[in-house]
Amino acid sequence: MATQLTGTTEYRRSLIARVQRRQQAQRPARQERHPAVALAIALPFAIALMALFGGWDQMVTQTRAVADLIGR
Repeated sequence: MATQLTGTTEYRRSLIARVQRRQQAQRPARQERHPAVALAIALPFAIALMALFGGWDQMVTQTRAVADLIGR
């Protein structure tokens, strides 16, 4: 015999709505980060990755190539 599901959809909708409202209330207001702060966050990781994977040599090579293109 089939199970009767009357009333469960309304309960689910209200439960979902309550969870969504709670999540929105807990979420801080969206603020944009200053570019200097973003640079301060990303730069140490970039330097660490460059040192870890040998990017210094590649950076020197690229810098020389650009300097040659400019004519210095």
